[in-house]
Amino acid sequence: MAIKVYKGNSTYSSDVICNLSGDKVYKRESSYSSDVLFTIIGNKIYRGNSSYSSDVVVTIDNNNVYKGNSSYSSDILLNIRDGKIYRGTSSYSSDVIANINAGRVLRGTSSYSSDVEFRIDGDVTIVEFVAIWWSVKYCY
Repeated sequence: MAIKVYKGNSTYSSDVICNLSGDKVYKRESSYSSDVLFTIIGNKIYRGNSSYSSDVVVTIDNNNVYKGNSSYSSDILLNIRDGKIYRGTSSYSSDVIANINAGRVLRGTSSYSSDVEFRIDGDVTIVEFVAIWWSVKYCY
């Protein structure tokens, strides 16, 4: 069963942004191979249906999200800790990009329902979450 990702607090099928099915994130409610946004293999997220190392978008290790295949601290794009997504290696509240609460991803440190960017209809791993985040942020 696919895990759906909705705009804001919505649960309307017309507001589905993407869905996670197995190791792939698809556009909207699609399951067609031509609509694959990202493929998850281990701790790496690949562009589309690819599994080539040149198509690695990000690598996740120890709650850090690295650019491409990198594992250098200078290539950390985000870090996820205690339900918050921080810019780079920061842990300062001023660098919180978003926070995660009960499947809802809210802007910055907000807890207002009007600040829900998207909602995930199911439980996901940190790697799956990052693939969804990338789909929402960079494909829509």
